[in-house]
Amino acid sequence: MENTYPTQIKRQENKTLRIQWNDGKVSEISFTKLRDECPCVHCKGESVIFDSYIPIKTPFKAAGYYDIEKIEVMGNYAIGIKWKDGHDTGIYTWDILRAINNQ
Repeated sequence: MENTYPTQIKRQENKTLRIQWNDGKVSEISFTKLRDECPCVHCKGESVIFDSYIPIKTPFKAAGYYDIEKIEVMGNYAIGIKWKDGHDTGIYTWDILRAINNQ
């Protein structure tokens, strides 16, 4: 995926993110899939040397959990998504977006 980047990112009416890539590929990723695959430590956890943090998954989803409030470009490598429930720590790199689309 080296040197692959979006040429256009657009929110769709059907609650998907449509991404046009520089290699001609078009991705459509649902907001649900994006949120469920949020790459931040709070959502995915992390491991440092001999210690691991694994977040506890709860069946409760706050209002706005799957609704995007704002999308911001982060440099030349990612987007940050602010969700309507206030969550905004996930940074979705171009590689992560391609991987989410291919799952």
